[in-house]
Amino acid sequence: MFAQKRLQKELVKIQQSLPPGITLVSADNLQEWQLDIRVLDSNPLYLNQNYRLRFRFSNNYPIEAPEVMFISPTPSPTQTPRPIPMHPHIYSNGIICLDLLGSQGWSPVQNVESVCMSIQSMLTGNSKNERPPGNEDFVRRNTQRPRDVRFVYEDDTV
Repeated sequence: MFAQKRLQKELVKIQQSLPPGITLVSADNLQEWQLDIRVLDSNPLYLNQNYRLRFRFSNNYPIEAPEVMFISPTPSPTQTPRPIPMHPHIYSNGIICLDLLGSQGWSPVQNVESVCMSIQSMLTGNSKNERPPGNEDFVRRNTQRPRDVRFVYEDDTV
């Protein structure tokens, strides 16, 4: 019940205005939203690229972090392809290694807009055109939902 009220309030705010580079694509229900995000500076790794984020909310939101990952929807005649961004904290399956999205780093004061801005900032500051170490093995073996993965945060320089 609380999650629905909070999400409805956030959705109204998002529909009125979002920071530059962030666009609401769909929020057909209060369990899953999709937003497009792009880097605003001239970082050559992400220049002119749009990326799609999928948010999934539990009934415990905002006490529990949303499940957030990059997705690459199947392109259609009306839809431009959305790649998974290359980044040392983003796996090729779209799972994001970011403490904000885990139970240790999450706070109920966060919201969809602040998560998008954090991810946008994470991309802006990146200069490494690479995936996380062990990407192939992680993608092949992981069976957990993104929010259930217990990452060890060692490198906060990217």
